[in-house]
Amino acid sequence: MRYISTRGGVAPLSFSEAVMMGLATDGGLLVPERLPQVDGATLRRWAKLSYQELALEVMRPFVEEDIPEADLRPLVINAYAKFEHDEITPLVKVGDVQILELFHGPTLAFKDVALQFLGNLFEYLLEKQGGRLNIIGATSGDTGSAAIHGVRGKSGIDIFILHPHQRVSPVQERQMTTVLDDNVHNIAIEGNFDDGQAIVKALFNDLAFKEKYHLGAVNSINWARILAQIVYYFRGWARATGGNPEQKVSFSVPTGNFGDIYAGYLARQMGLPVDRLILATNRNDILSRFVLHGSYSKGVVEPTISPSMDIQISSNFERYLFDLLERDGDGVKGCMAELAEQGGFSVSAEKLAQVRTIFDAVAVSEAQTLETITRVHRESGYVLDPHTAVGVAAAAGRQGVICLATAHPAKFADAVRQATGEAVALPPSMQDLMTLPTRCEVLPATAAAIKAKVEQTLA
Repeated sequence: MRYISTRGGVAPLSFSEAVMMGLATDGGLLVPERLPQVDGATLRRWAKLSYQELALEVMRPFVEEDIPEADLRPLVINAYAKFEHDEITPLVKVGDVQILELFHGPTLAFKDVALQFLGNLFEYLLEKQGGRLNIIGATSGDTGSAAIHGVRGKSGIDIFILHPHQRVSPVQERQMTTVLDDNVHNIAIEGNFDDGQAIVKALFNDLAFKEKYHLGAVNSINWARILAQIVYYFRGWARATGGNPEQKVSFSVPTGNFGDIYAGYLARQMGLPVDRLILATNRNDILSRFVLHGSYSKGVVEPTISPSMDIQISSNFERYLFDLLERDGDGVKGCMAELAEQGGFSVSAEKLAQVRTIFDAVAVSEAQTLETITRVHRESGYVLDPHTAVGVAAAAGRQGVICLATAHPAKFADAVRQATGEAVALPPSMQDLMTLPTRCEVLPATAAAIKAKVEQTLA
């Protein structure tokens, strides 16, 4: 399997090269040249596997020319050793919907599913190839803590995580800033998530700086993140259908960066029996506006009770756009230039119709989010975090939908208390989180400030 850039300016890469490059050197994102196809017999067989064995089956064709089976297996097995549920991503029936719980990892968020694997993968590749890696990432809340916990203490790796100052939940902040390992560097930027993401891209696009400091990416711009997330779509489908290839399901996905739902799109393209992918956003609705109207245009980021989705530029959307434009790198470059210069672009009515054959979209208000948490708790006793509630609200009135639960409700205790009147306790492993010492530096939201910090730290 070889990997190419969405902007067409990079020679085909191996899996290892794609992982270590992160953002393509032409500014695009890396995608596989082709997708493996899965038939009905394979789906039936996969439905009987443990999560770890399923992950090996899904990942193998994407890495088989680069990582031997004997090496891939322990990377996958160890990635899920710290999850607190034997099923890794259990499927739970709650009223009329099914909830795929993705929050049983070390930081109680779906990002752990990919980042526990990616941390192991980075360490493996560095041991194999030699050298060091300095990870730069921006987070709207969950990616940062999951990335930090994925690489803390690992040899040959330093990690710099940017989060928007005072715009993540207290638990999210503490999950990052209480990690005091020498290789972990927390930075709170005086801006929003989009500012952080723009800084990260600017540093990666400065090729001399990227090469000198051996920069790597953990955001969902890294292909390995997407690969690991494909697995739980196959798992959710198998648990819901018993492995019947004739039975389709739909997935409702709360998303701001498009990475989570893009993994579902890839699973569907590989042959998973998916009916609809329901794209659920909060009032930061750039993605839902695109699916509904064909216009991808920046707005102002508005703080909400689902802060991990407070995004107006979705990093992974470019990967889907590449497919939508029939893998025309020049076409993608033109759209991205128009976005940068004019604040947005539109696709034709024909292309919009193509989008709508796969995706539905719903933007969910704050009031709807709180009402959904309240209603589900009242009817079933189950507690939704506000991001998962956005997905459940978007799926209202539909049958055969699996809603992705992206975070444990204790990470957003204020919103849950507002909706239910009750507190949600952190798991026993995190009871002392809010009293631990912290380390973090507040810096301006500029590429120059972050460059200086990296240079100073690594000097």
